[in-house]
Amino acid sequence: MSEPALETVPWMDRTVELPGRGRMPVREVRGPEGAPTLVLLHGLAATGRLNWATSVPALARHFNVVVVDHRGHGHGIRTRHFRLVDCADDVIALADALGIASFVAVGYSMGGPIAKLCWSRHPGRVRGLVLCATAKHFVRPEARGVANAVIPGMVVGARLLPGFFRDRIVDGMLRDLPAGPRRELVRREMLGTDAATVFQAARAVIRFSSRDWVSRIDVPTAVVVTMRDRLVPTPRQYRLAAAIPGARIFEVDGDHLACVRAADKFVPALVQACEYVTTAASTGPAREAEGRKGTQLK
Repeated sequence: MSEPALETVPWMDRTVELPGRGRMPVREVRGPEGAPTLVLLHGLAATGRLNWATSVPALARHFNVVVVDHRGHGHGIRTRHFRLVDCADDVIALADALGIASFVAVGYSMGGPIAKLCWSRHPGRVRGLVLCATAKHFVRPEARGVANAVIPGMVVGARLLPGFFRDRIVDGMLRDLPAGPRRELVRREMLGTDAATVFQAARAVIRFSSRDWVSRIDVPTAVVVTMRDRLVPTPRQYRLAAAIPGARIFEVDGDHLACVRAADKFVPALVQACEYVTTAASTGPAREAEGRKGTQLK
């Protein structure tokens, strides 16, 4: 599969200062006049560009698209203590800075929890959710102890030898890629990544669970299921969809990296999912912001 050329899309790249939070890199592309806005939230150890490069050209035909790098990933906000709730609050602060009153949050893997937290923490700002290759929770509770025991040591090591640990993360991402433009793109995108923050993010994902509140989601939701996924097992993705009232499933014949490895299948499903959610959000019953009962998570 050839590398999609983001340069063919009329991007606007800039860094936005979020008061009290930091500097956040943003890639924007304008869709048709009056189109709804999607905010694309990438997965663990990736960047916005790496996760969504194959999808943006098709999405931009229908939507305004905003792509971000999360904290410590790529050129995202620098932090010593990664929390998923901070990533969600960053997104809302960015929407404020860009003058976006409401948007559809599109999350891939780790981006799924961040999208759900945007909804739960900021009632009225999220018009709908598109949740891809993600779950209510990622590991069983009994497995979390391993992460709590091992990851703090990895964080310390990554603070002492940041380049070494970042290179190990990049090597893992490059393992199945042949020499060529895509390998160089990965290396360039990952230069700013903070390995210690990525390890903290992995721990946050392992510890995350929305089982107690996901059934309260009251905005149109699509779940894009990667049907050959072993990292986020497919049954967990189906259970996420079953737990959200009215959620619609869009299936993709691909593994956890379907957004890249099976882009010819993933991208059409993603576009359909976004069209479903934005249409349902615009034609469904009006929801007063003050009447929403989001789950306020600290």
